[in-house]
Amino acid sequence: MTSLNILRSVKKLVLGRGRDFRDQNIFHKLALTAFLAWVGLGSDGLSSSCYGPAEAFKALAGHPTLGIFVAIATGVTILIIASSYSHIIELFPYGGGGYLVASKLLSPEIGVVSGSALLIDYVLTITISIASGADAIFSFLPGNMLGFKLWFAVFGVSVLLILNLRGIKEAVVPLVPVFLLFIVTHFIAIVYALFSHMADFGTVYRETGSELASSVSTLGYSGVLFLILKAYSLGAGTFTGIEAVSNGLPVLREPKVETAKKTMTYMAVSLSVTVMGLMLAYILFDVRDTPGKTLNAILFQNIVASWNGHYGMIFVWITLFSEAVLLFIAAQTGFLDGPRVLANMALDKWLPSRFAMLSDRLVTEKGILLMGTASLAMMVLSKGSVDFLIVLYSINVFITFTLSQLGMVKHWWEKRESEKRWASKLAVNGIGLVLTTFILLSVLILKFHEGGWVTILITGLLVMGAFFIKAHYKKTYDTLKRLDVIVEAAVLTGADVSDKETAGSCPMPAFEPESKTAAILVNGFNGLGLHTLFSVFRLFGESYRNYVFVEIGSIDAGNFKGADEIGNLGNFVRNETSKYVDYMKEHGYYAEAYVSIGTDVVEEINKLVPDITARFPNIVFFGGQLVFSKESLMDRWLHNYTVFAVQQNLYVHGIPFLILPIKV
Repeated sequence: MTSLNILRSVKKLVLGRGRDFRDQNIFHKLALTAFLAWVGLGSDGLSSSCYGPAEAFKALAGHPTLGIFVAIATGVTILIIASSYSHIIELFPYGGGGYLVASKLLSPEIGVVSGSALLIDYVLTITISIASGADAIFSFLPGNMLGFKLWFAVFGVSVLLILNLRGIKEAVVPLVPVFLLFIVTHFIAIVYALFSHMADFGTVYRETGSELASSVSTLGYSGVLFLILKAYSLGAGTFTGIEAVSNGLPVLREPKVETAKKTMTYMAVSLSVTVMGLMLAYILFDVRDTPGKTLNAILFQNIVASWNGHYGMIFVWITLFSEAVLLFIAAQTGFLDGPRVLANMALDKWLPSRFAMLSDRLVTEKGILLMGTASLAMMVLSKGSVDFLIVLYSINVFITFTLSQLGMVKHWWEKRESEKRWASKLAVNGIGLVLTTFILLSVLILKFHEGGWVTILITGLLVMGAFFIKAHYKKTYDTLKRLDVIVEAAVLTGADVSDKETAGSCPMPAFEPESKTAAILVNGFNGLGLHTLFSVFRLFGESYRNYVFVEIGSIDAGNFKGADEIGNLGNFVRNETSKYVDYMKEHGYYAEAYVSIGTDVVEEINKLVPDITARFPNIVFFGGQLVFSKESLMDRWLHNYTVFAVQQNLYVHGIPFLILPIKV
């Protein structure tokens, strides 16, 4: 067994067998119901209750009862942002992530800024979720075990990476029981905190009033307002993840819009109730920040302090365990939506096109690998520090939030004459724009020197890289467009020959299996394919009497949206190769076409080769390859070098394959 076969066997063992995209039910099998989407996508938002409220509450040091105002403002903001994203879901039923919204409603260039920020955000989603989960677990482990926390977090990212390479449902379904455990344990904790202090509500009300008066007398009205707004802004991590549902529409079950809106409702209600309940519980149990422990861990410990026996500690352990696993589930959002943003930007040529390709498990494998690798690097570089990561996290997500809201405000204003409810929708997105802009500017100013500049630098570099890649692809495209004159010439000469054939001067060619045959790999009826065909004529003249045209329809994230799209791809490929066949027959040559569609072009060609060589034993394969005058590593990274892989595979089986250069 060769080393390549061994690697394939290991991959199949770890990731599972490939999926059949021809299965008419495959989209239903892969898609998530509203409940599973709440687990896989909504968990990102809900998990932010593990660290967002704590960050806001710690900013109120010395004035804890002011947390009531922060809790109310936070809960209302969650509902407003969720409502505004429901409008985005309606407007973009096939996926309305921040990249697409900004690209379509503002400009492609602004969309790149939003998409780049979103990519960094999803890397940080994975990193901060796993790091926070590790914090929750290690809060009640012996202090001498803290040295293992970072390695535990690295292990967590690695496990999720493998699960996502296997597929979407395989990564979500096993996590459902623990997700429900989080909901139940936190509901019990919040309800117990409220009911056990029911008699103290009057005292809390009076203390809040007296503390507010005391704060006003010492800080002034503007000082108190600043303190509340500062805490509200620093708790911005609470709002992260709300956009995940609109980004993840393509993985939801039909009807996608209804499923997405139902998922958004589940997430918004559960998050707002949990956040407000936890912040009120912090006040009621007088929770104070303690090094080495999360505020939630301290809260749960205070709650069970009066419980009898070991039941209290068991409850704390179960609750913290559910938090840790929910945070691991939240990291799942980065693996679900991050590769999708990568694929959308790759399809628009802002990023290498390989990020849009699917694996045999029908997932964007390269995107998942990139997100996982980047997260592992960020985890190691930040040493798993949640305080540092949350600064980076909050800034980037609110860049996307703000641009999305701005795009929607612009859209509703332009549609005010045709949309009956434009005013109410404009108001919702307008309020969302004001809130997200305020939070973005506040966090950026308050946390710029504590790490905020890092995320701006990283995002800026990614944006610059995207513009460079786009310029390279555009330059190559403009060069290849010059070859399209060949298509025009071919169509004209084909028409001339057809007229002669109609007059009876050109007999139909006969099939001669023993004659020399040229098999040409093509990718559509275009200048590139015709250039390769004419190069064969130029080099070998009349040596070949039979011509075979081989084309593989590559299934990527752009066309893997339903059975109809796959069918359209197959029809397109057959139509394109039939043009080559007709052209050659009109010129007196025998020609056939072999087509297939799949996720791996090389593998699909290998499947076709035995039938082709059996029918045409005296055959030579040809493929055209772009050659740059000054080839760089960037050229190799951005362009497809499939013909080299095909050549290598055919050589192993003793089949000749010639690569014909196309200089650009």
